[in-house]
Amino acid sequence: MYQYDQYDQTLVDERVAQYRGQVQRYLAGELSEDEFRPLRLMNGLYLQRHAPMLRVAIPYGLLSSRQLRALADIARRYDKGFGHFTTRQNIQYNWPKLEETPDILAELAKVQMHAIQTSGNCIRNVTADHLAGVAKDEIEDPRIYCEIIRQWSTFHPEFSYLPRKFKIAVTGALHDRAAAQVHDIGLNLLKSERGELGFRVLVGGGLGRTPLIGHAIREFLPQRDLLSYLEAILRVYNQHGRRDNLYKARIKILVKALGPETFRQQVEAEWQQIRESGLVLDEAEIERVRKCFAPPPYDPEAARDTSFARHLASDPAFAAWVRRNVAEHKVEGYRNVAVALKAPDVPPGDIGADQMDAVADFADRYSFGQIRATHHQNLLLADVRQSDLYPLWRALAAQRLAAPVIGTLADMICCPGLDFCSLANASSIDVARQINEKFDRLDYLYDLGELRLNMSGCMNACGHHHVGHIGILGVDKKGEQWYQISLGGCSENDVALGEILGPSVPKAEVAATLERLVRIYLDRREEDERFLDTFRRIGIEPFRVKAYAPGSDQAKQEEERYAVGY
Repeated sequence: MYQYDQYDQTLVDERVAQYRGQVQRYLAGELSEDEFRPLRLMNGLYLQRHAPMLRVAIPYGLLSSRQLRALADIARRYDKGFGHFTTRQNIQYNWPKLEETPDILAELAKVQMHAIQTSGNCIRNVTADHLAGVAKDEIEDPRIYCEIIRQWSTFHPEFSYLPRKFKIAVTGALHDRAAAQVHDIGLNLLKSERGELGFRVLVGGGLGRTPLIGHAIREFLPQRDLLSYLEAILRVYNQHGRRDNLYKARIKILVKALGPETFRQQVEAEWQQIRESGLVLDEAEIERVRKCFAPPPYDPEAARDTSFARHLASDPAFAAWVRRNVAEHKVEGYRNVAVALKAPDVPPGDIGADQMDAVADFADRYSFGQIRATHHQNLLLADVRQSDLYPLWRALAAQRLAAPVIGTLADMICCPGLDFCSLANASSIDVARQINEKFDRLDYLYDLGELRLNMSGCMNACGHHHVGHIGILGVDKKGEQWYQISLGGCSENDVALGEILGPSVPKAEVAATLERLVRIYLDRREEDERFLDTFRRIGIEPFRVKAYAPGSDQAKQEEERYAVGY
């Protein structure tokens, strides 16, 4: 993984000292709330419902065991003993004291971490495929380019005050596991017909209040031109993005207003002026960064192991975990292991300090000392020898981190919702618990197959509900919590935004409504069809007809809808 040089470390240390002074002046009354707000946001500090929330950057989701132990120590000393992993591959602390946040940032700096640009109208943490470097279908390791973009964008003076926050995702595989098509910029690594490496560039994707899928404005961009082209996109956005309306300030609104082709023409014109300005990504720089992501020393004898097959045959619980939580690796004899942060009685994405320490130990023992945070709010141990899978499984199970549910309905994405977030309209965590109590049988979850459930507590869509096979959005109705359900979303290659099912349902009815929806799927599916496949084949109407409890207000609304010929 990338290691700080003296310039990186000096930059982060000086930012900590600067922020410490800002906090001291604010607490002394020398800075007003309005003056302090942009300063704290530059350092990842939000004011939430009950306490400040600190968001810590994990560039492209990659952590060392030393860094994870530091995060565990911070959770114990400065929070309530846990952290929350997000869909942006970051970690959040929900209970720090404002006066102690400079100390937290100082502890992070000791292990080459920070909270810079995790909030505010700037380029946020660049995300990537959690299987980067180890996926069988990979064209090139996207972490190389994520790191190059991180170094280029950190404290970029021209893009520190964009119209709105800005998110970039890079994927280097045939299969998009980074939701690149619903980012402000999505970069897909590919090779030209002549074998040259470059990028397909998508712009204008995003979720939130106005969900949109990105548009390809360049089908092939040579890698040497990556930074100059990104700079051209950001310049056009910076010049023409709206600053008069918070809800219309994202680049997706600008692209929609101009039209993708006009936006592309403006970017190309800007690019022609700057492409030869010296901002060229030469092979020497790429190679410098590539060396930071060199493959670990794999054991050439790993594939000779026979114990893995014996354990698969003799232990059904282990076999079930392997089917769900273990993915293929590009090196024979190795596997990629999901560490499930989806225990049924724990908020999705949450992990305790002792568990973090344990995962750090497992990483040292089984995974070359590295851990990855995933887009689906889990962790991943890559590079695990197949002979180590059985002892690792037992160790994870002892820590309640081996729930064999990856890719099932129980592997839901869920934002913190009303329990923590000051922007939320409705709860998410207790609804997730309600769903887990309803769908608590593994054999039933496995029969449902791959089913992505995403839940958000407000229109900001931190839970990515728009692209869930089933999406749930909490809404407020005259002080009561209701939940709008959508179907058919997807964030992968066949990207789609979900269709709203119909009237929202009361909080107490969410899990029961989901149960009716999956029964319709089970009744109508054909052999080997996923929920998403069945939905795309039969459409939303069969689900609308039977989704609501007979006699409920929602069912009556649907009956009236059909009666007037909608």
